[in-house]
Amino acid sequence: MAGGLVGLFDDVAALAKLAAASVDDVGAAAGRASMKAAGVVVDDTAVTPAYVRGLAAERELPIIKRIATGSLRNKLLFILPVAILLSEVAPTLVEVILMFGGAYLCYEGAHKVLGAVKGDHAHDVPAALQGADAEQATISGAIRTDFILSAEIMVISLKEVIEEPLVSRAVIMVVVAVLITVVVYGLVAAIVKMDDVGLRLAERPSARSQRIGRALVTGMPVVLQWLSVIGTAAMLWVGGHILLVGSHELGWHTPYDLVHDLEGLVHDAGAVSGVLGWLVNTAASAVLGLAVGLVIATVADRLPSRDRTPEHHPA
Repeated sequence: MAGGLVGLFDDVAALAKLAAASVDDVGAAAGRASMKAAGVVVDDTAVTPAYVRGLAAERELPIIKRIATGSLRNKLLFILPVAILLSEVAPTLVEVILMFGGAYLCYEGAHKVLGAVKGDHAHDVPAALQGADAEQATISGAIRTDFILSAEIMVISLKEVIEEPLVSRAVIMVVVAVLITVVVYGLVAAIVKMDDVGLRLAERPSARSQRIGRALVTGMPVVLQWLSVIGTAAMLWVGGHILLVGSHELGWHTPYDLVHDLEGLVHDAGAVSGVLGWLVNTAASAVLGLAVGLVIATVADRLPSRDRTPEHHPA
């Protein structure tokens, strides 16, 4: 009996170690998957505050919370089950869906570049309209249009861990969905309230606090502007890279091989060869993303619909 108990304890200890290792593996895989999708959500972190602009300050955080809850519900209840099922029965279709998402990112990034070149800022108007139904309309619209980018985020993340066992894959994707939603909307909440923090600091008697407060109030628009620029570049880069890798995996190797040859030109650059290789790959992906986006935008301009601007939505 004693020997049996000792054996049982050994088995339990071994299972505990295995479980701990599995948790570490899941965490590491979730981290990798989240990083792959990070470029998609940078731009949306910058523009999501527009959804609460124009509404009462005390309602900003509750609105963000409700939008975040809707975003998480989109990811976990609708997108995740379909994505996991497809990854199990038709993994090639996951790649095709991912490329469609990459093409959309290229289009949206190129559309923003064209808007900047033309000086068209009409679509920077806050999404939140004034009126009795403004708050609910803002929340409903944000949750409704969240679906596209949430799907892209989840599929990009899924592609990174598609070789994992089914259960591990599902757990990793749940972690990714929660992690990205918390990070994005946590940053959005911080950005939205930064002006209020700056105003409160500016009202304090301390000269140092006043300087910091004024710096926050005047600096946040600049931060948002740069985030938008970085986000546009990230969308072109991520979208182009998705198309580059996806076409290679689906059998068209020429674009991928061309970029690989360009990377080879800097392999002999010594200690900085790795960084230069990444920069070459990133620049080539962004150029490809811009080219594809401009083609799609040109085609879209010829369609009969009057409103062809892609809706911008939170992650």
